This record gives sequence, C-alpha cells and structure tokens, in this order.
Amino acid sequence: MFRVENLSKRYKTGDHALKNVSFSIDAGQVVGLIGPSGAGKSTLIRCVNRLVDPTEGSVFLNGRPIARSGSELRRARRRIGMIFQDYALVERLTVMENVLSGRLGYVSFWRSFARRFPQADVEKAFALLDRVSLSQHADKRADALSGGQRQRVGIARALEQDPELLLIDEPTASLDPKTSRQIMRLIVEICRERGLPAIINIHDVALARMFVDRIIGLRAGEIVFDGTPDQLDHAALTAIYGEEDWAVIHNENAEEIETTPHVVETDHAVAGMA
Repeated sequence: MFRVENLSKRYKTGDHALKNVSFSIDAGQVVGLIGPSGAGKSTLIRCVNRLVDPTEGSVFLNGRPIARSGSELRRARRRIGMIFQDYALVERLTVMENVLSGRLGYVSFWRSFARRFPQADVEKAFALLDRVSLSQHADKRADALSGGQRQRVGIARALEQDPELLLIDEPTASLDPKTSRQIMRLIVEICRERGLPAIINIHDVALARMFVDRIIGLRAGEIVFDGTPDQLDHAALTAIYGEEDWAVIHNENAEEIETTPHVVETDHAVAGMA
C-alpha cells in the first residue's frame, strides 16, 4: 500500500503548492491525478519521489517512510518506477540498453559503465520487452522508434527496477488517440497483473475516465474530489476546474466508449502499430 499523510509544500514566497494532502492507494489500483495547470499535480509526484522536499507531511510505501536524503532515499527511489511524458530515453542507446538502465541502482558503477549486467537482469529485460510487444526491436536505437514504442520502452525500463509504486507523468500527451488508449490499457493491465499501485498525472479527463480505477482532483493544492470515474459528474468537474459546459466531455467520453471495439485488443496484437 502507498500512503500520503498531511503533505504540504510551501515556497519561500509563502505560496502553497500543496495543502494538507492525504490519501492511500491499494495494491494494483491505478489513480488518475487531474486538475488545472498549477493545481499541484506535478509537485505532488515530485514530493513523493523527493525531487522536491515537502514542507510538512509524510509518504509511506508498504509501511516504510520515504526518507528525505542519503542512502535511504536512494534505496527508496529504487522502489519507485517513473514513466515520463518525454520518455527520457538515451536516444543513441538500443532499446535493450535503455531497459537495462532500470537496474542502474542495483549494480556497481563499473558494471553500469561497461553496460555488463547480470544474466538474470538481461533475461528479465527480454521478458519485459515481450510483454510490451517490443521484443523484435531490442537491438534498435531508441531514436528509430515511434512515440508509442518509446513510451513502451519507458514502461519496460520502469518495471525492470522491480518497483513497488509507479509514478506516471502525462504518458499520452505526445501520442495520437489510438496509441494513447493502447498505452493506458497496457499500464492498467500491468499494474493489475503485478499488484502495483500507480499514480498517473493526466490532463485528458475523458481518457482517465475510460481507464483508471479512481480519480483524485486537485485545485490550488488541495484535494477537491476523490472518487470513481462514474462519480466525476458536472459538480465534481466544476469543483476541480471551474464552471464550463462539462456535458461536452461526458458526450465525448460516451462516444469514445461506444466506438471502442468490444473485443479485447491485446498488446501483442498491436505490436508495431504504436
């Protein structure tokens, strides 16, 4: 289980990015984090992995607090997988080398410098590439891949860490609608298979409502909504974003669901499309 208790972030100017935020996430649950720009979504994720130090509050992962500095923080970060909007791949390295970089926190400097990883790590990387439908691209350079394929590499790299939590920052922002659905489906399936809790920072409300188990809405650094996607009604959206014709989003979401094939589309079936 992942738990945040009374998390706050106040800058030297006195402005609050987060105000007394508390919630918990069970194993395998995928939470969509939504809210307007400046609501505190990115700050929350950065406070979890300690890229930003919170002013107050605590973060716990499977009962253990995430330390603020030193070797304990480095060990904690090994337990947190990050998936980035801009993929954060080393373009000149191969797909396999990028996936294996997920083990850098576990091997010695000289092993990582020479890119000589234990055989068990290599075998696991091959299995992960097969799971994300990229095994045939293992020896390609990262810069030869499409956006959807790069995001799949990022997913495999995060899983190579053996994480206990996934933090995912706008995974579909640079992708077309079809690839976005494939990536969201893949993330949700993997989290359920592995019992991984996950937080997805996402601006696409309709996409979040289609795939995540739960939605947390932030506004001005505070949680103003925490519920299931079907509870995200006009009043909830207004509380998060302000007054707008939210019926449009609901209609768009209904159309998306209606036009999505009822046959389950496996990720192996879409290999090479992304």
